Amino acid sequence: MNGKVFLLHRADLAEGQVRRVDAPNGCPLAVYNIDGRFYATHDVCTHATASLSEGEIIDGDMIACPVHDGQFHIPSGQAIAFPCTVDLRTYRVLEEGDDIYADLDQESEAAQSAI
Repeated sequence: MNGKVFLLHRADLAEGQVRRVDAPNGCPLAVYNIDGRFYATHDVCTHATASLSEGEIIDGDMIACPVHDGQFHIPSGQAIAFPCTVDLRTYRVLEEGDDIYADLDQESEAAQSAI
């Protein structure tokens, strides 16, 4: 698994929070803790060049873009609210003890099942 990158320690991100993490390859990621489960997506909105980690988690598992309030379903990356129409790239998250990793070579399970 060449795409495995360390994101953060479990205690570094409280439930209901999102944080930007820059992968070693320079890819900006948004990491989310939703009810104790971690998710990772590309951090840049597909509609406007905005950092989703600066947005707000709403309705439990949606991220609202801070620029035009477009919304994405965090687990699957699906664009849910206009003006966002292009789905967001998601990544498979791996939890190993207190360490949280992303596999940049694999989509999240929710995104794979949405195909």
